[in-house]
Amino acid sequence: MKANSAKPIRLQAKSPGQSRRFWHTQRFKTNAPLWIMFIPVIVFYLVFKYAPMAGLVIAFKNYTFYEGIWGSQWVGFANFEMLFTQSQSLQIIRNTLLLSVLSVAVGFPFPIILAIMLNEVRKKWFQKSVQTLVYLPHFFSWVIVGGLVVTIFAQSGIVNAALEKLTGQSFAFLFNESSWVAIFLGSGIWKDAGFSAIIYLAALTSIDPSLYEAASMDGAGKWKQIRNITLPGISPTIVIMLILAMGRVMEVGFDQVYVLQNSIVSGISEVISTYIYAIGLQGGQFSLTAALGLFESLVAFILVLLTNAVARRFGRGLW
Repeated sequence: MKANSAKPIRLQAKSPGQSRRFWHTQRFKTNAPLWIMFIPVIVFYLVFKYAPMAGLVIAFKNYTFYEGIWGSQWVGFANFEMLFTQSQSLQIIRNTLLLSVLSVAVGFPFPIILAIMLNEVRKKWFQKSVQTLVYLPHFFSWVIVGGLVVTIFAQSGIVNAALEKLTGQSFAFLFNESSWVAIFLGSGIWKDAGFSAIIYLAALTSIDPSLYEAASMDGAGKWKQIRNITLPGISPTIVIMLILAMGRVMEVGFDQVYVLQNSIVSGISEVISTYIYAIGLQGGQFSLTAALGLFESLVAFILVLLTNAVARRFGRGLW
């Protein structure tokens, strides 16, 4: 008897007609509304995020309006050399790093703590009321928030009025570098902590309630439940938010700094965004500020890669 020889399976390449059939499949028809909703997002990123990247070439040119982006003289790394030899530029980079690192180190844990505290509240009406109050400042512009901060901490503000009654002296909160940094960090936390807390509250809903019941039956208190169940349960969200925060380390908000800064504390409040506005837009040194902006983006990109690499060590990487 002859053994039946197995015939090799041949993979047939899809013809153009077969590949076009995807547009007529039920899967595409079902997801068509999602594709249509995603089109504006794609257009936004192409027009406002990727297309302007071509203008980064002026960081390597002596840009003038008359000669344009492509006709301006090529100077190579001359703008970067000028940038890193000026003491003012180095101080601005230092200020940006200092304020950004402090914002992440001090401000990042607050939404997590707030979300855990709100999650432990059993009175739903109280939970919703507090959540609304802490989320409300997110809708205020920095012009409004800055006006409130200046009104409260000015020489004739509410805080100094109370200090004069208690001690007979006032303190220049907005004209002292240490207190200005504290006000800067505090106002940022007050404005954005509520919005970030909502993200963590959504992550907390994915934790199985039976885990808390089992831990309670085993005698675990609230602190042990938070440490062993809550924090590990939202750790993927914490890692994602941390990676995104590290991507904004060099991007101190222009609005917040601009409305709070003054000439007396310019030694600590002058950052890359305000420097680009003053020197680039008002002073017309577009090539120099483009080089500074490119350096800022490269540092943020490297920090995102490093943070993700560290997260991958613990199995929590974003990619």
